[in-house]
Amino acid sequence: MSAACASPIAPDPSVEAPGQFGVGTLHWRSMGGGRSRELPVTAWYPSVATVADPLPIYDLESEPLRSQWQGLLDASSACPSRTHAAVANGAPAAGPFPIVLMSHCYNCTRFNLVTAAERLASHGFVVVAVEHPGDTLWDHTAGRDVTINKALLEQRAGDVRQVLDGLLDRNEAPGSVTALLDRTKVGIVGHSLGSVTAGRVAELDTRITSAVAIMAPVENPFVEGVTLANIHQPMLFVVAQEDNSITELGNQLLRKNYTAATGPAWKLEIADAGHWSISDLNGLVDKPMMGAPSPFAAGCGTGIRQTDDAPFTYLEPSRGRAMLAAYVTAFFRGTLQADSGATAYLQNHNDWAEITAEHHGGQ
Repeated sequence: MSAACASPIAPDPSVEAPGQFGVGTLHWRSMGGGRSRELPVTAWYPSVATVADPLPIYDLESEPLRSQWQGLLDASSACPSRTHAAVANGAPAAGPFPIVLMSHCYNCTRFNLVTAAERLASHGFVVVAVEHPGDTLWDHTAGRDVTINKALLEQRAGDVRQVLDGLLDRNEAPGSVTALLDRTKVGIVGHSLGSVTAGRVAELDTRITSAVAIMAPVENPFVEGVTLANIHQPMLFVVAQEDNSITELGNQLLRKNYTAATGPAWKLEIADAGHWSISDLNGLVDKPMMGAPSPFAAGCGTGIRQTDDAPFTYLEPSRGRAMLAAYVTAFFRGTLQADSGATAYLQNHNDWAEITAEHHGGQ
């Protein structure tokens, strides 16, 4: 990191651990506001309640998908997350709190980034994850894969904005969540195709204050629809150096996105990380997807480096999830809560040996 990026404020490493709040969680369905899309939604929020012991992660889902998730976990390796620490309908803490929207990866679920969601909620954010029907893990396992194209991107962006409208205008969320919201501060984070979705929503919607793009370029020739020059909010870009899902070409485009960002921008490069190294679904499914023999496995166990074709072992999954949780929390504490110590963590904290960080103030 260059000396020009140095900050006189000491980095605050508290983002590496749960914050002052317990975490509550609840679910609802966004009914569309005339859009004819019924969307499953899950929120994690600051709560005065805490769990005594970790809970099975599949309990976050309802039947019959809960049993399907449990079955996949029972048949999987040790890589995917198996527990969570949120209290169902836990009593909320006193707000208001900023909002962070989440868009999941292609053929994933809204529980793609549970670890990051819980960390954010414990630090004072209401995290709202939308599921994109027709483009989920359950569609994939049923053999209903959809084509990734501009139309799918626009549908996904519409899903996120529908949920945001429901939060801010239609009060679709349960009253316990609606009462917590700071409606002036809204961030968004997306992984993989969710990254492109987050970019499109940030481009279209002035309510978005800041955005995180994880492991896919928001502007790219393969999923057209986003013009980076139209995005002026602060952004965090996350690169997995051994991402053989989007390949080195995708990583180069993601780096170019960072360089070309018009607003303040940060970039993290994670060594030995694959496409799902930061996901709670890492290693969950072994049914072919997008031509890959083992989806969600690019980040689990051993693999072949995309950089030099040498065999290697991916970053330990829980460490990858912890890294993302820390840096995403630092980013949103800095951009949505004006926390200078968290911003300094983004720019100066180098204790994670696998991470290289950069920052620029905008083009």
